[in-house]
Amino acid sequence: MAIKADRWIRQMAQTYGMIDPFSSCQVAEGTISYGLSSYGYDLRLADEFKIFTPPPGAVLNPKAIPPEFYRDHRGQFCDIPPNGYVLGRTVEYLRIPRDVLTLCVGKSTYARSGVLVNVTPFEPEWEGFVTVSIANTTAVPVRIFANEGLCQVLFFQSDEPCEVSYKDRKGKYQAQKRIEFGKTLDG
Repeated sequence: MAIKADRWIRQMAQTYGMIDPFSSCQVAEGTISYGLSSYGYDLRLADEFKIFTPPPGAVLNPKAIPPEFYRDHRGQFCDIPPNGYVLGRTVEYLRIPRDVLTLCVGKSTYARSGVLVNVTPFEPEWEGFVTVSIANTTAVPVRIFANEGLCQVLFFQSDEPCEVSYKDRKGKYQAQKRIEFGKTLDG
């Protein structure tokens, strides 16, 4: 399994719609960079957010976090509360090929501000807008910016396609169009 280079990423985006919209170069002037890099693609953060605001004393069950624990926010930036987190989504819609698995890591600009970005791997034949958890590890609010780079996705191509893909399994986050809360298979 090898990491894929810029040429392959460009070809897959332009021919198969793997990343849409797609920027064939890194855009960095006046923004946190996004677009194609040597061995990855820097995804942008959309302008819609869910700010985690649980009531005092709440106990969280990851299988069933009530939607009312989140406050909707839309704008060109979002301030993450101290020691809090927000959910966001990417501007880009991804379509992962059957023989590819991806890993996504946060950008260093945010990491140097105490911001951690968490996304699970994008499995073979998963598609959708990526729901991203963005955590502020500091004691003060941290601002994140819509339509600017948030995280980099790395593409790993296997030497053979998988027997059962995420699409075959009818994965619970397949073709998501908005920020999705955690789900269980029976929920």
